[in-house]
Amino acid sequence: MRQLPVALGVLTLLPALQAPAQADADASVPSYGQALEAFQATQAKGGGSPLTPADRGVMEQAARDLEVAIPDPGLKVGETAPDFTLPNANGREVRLSDLLAQGPVVLVFYRGAWCPYCNLHLHALQKTLPMIEAREARLVAVTPQLPDKSRGQVEKDGYPFEILSDLDDQVMKRYRLYFQVPAALSALYRERLGLNLAEFNGPGRDGLPVPATYVIDRQGIVRGAFADTDYRKRMEPAAILEALAGLPTP
Repeated sequence: MRQLPVALGVLTLLPALQAPAQADADASVPSYGQALEAFQATQAKGGGSPLTPADRGVMEQAARDLEVAIPDPGLKVGETAPDFTLPNANGREVRLSDLLAQGPVVLVFYRGAWCPYCNLHLHALQKTLPMIEAREARLVAVTPQLPDKSRGQVEKDGYPFEILSDLDDQVMKRYRLYFQVPAALSALYRERLGLNLAEFNGPGRDGLPVPATYVIDRQGIVRGAFADTDYRKRMEPAAILEALAGLPTP
């Protein structure tokens, strides 16, 4: 059995985990795996985790349950990406099919501004954006968090791409990524780690997506896909560029 994550993704000390290798001949392409290693090295220098063995037990059980509940999450290559309309960080509605009419889309599902692994991945993708756009594609992110939280991210990190809010969880469900955070884990987040999901997602919303990335062609067909219940694993920018390079020319 593969190594299970210690926690479902808050800023805390974690054992080193090598990100999945993605082959690419261009060493200038930003690497999520390298950013992850640097982050974990910094965390290791910062001292011990505030979590007790009982806390870790709650997190490990939640990770095991999630892997059982969604053993093979997300859409697969060759499937049609469900269309959707969602508000962006400024409340303006954005429709996937309208974006696809202009070119391919790299669609990223992430958990929220509170997730350090999501931020590492988004920063790597931000650095890769000129290469994505050179392939006539655009980057779009989807999160369950409220638009004002996304707007704070855009202002803080200068993201030039759309961040859309799935406020009723329906898009995450249609992409087969949605899961409900267990009550015990949600309580642990609040009481031990100071993370209240309701502050990010709204009252009564403890649902999250399994982090995922899709490369979608103009016809709405998934040509590249990556999703894993281990929240630390993400699609490398090099793999995204490889999938874009393999798209049929219009």
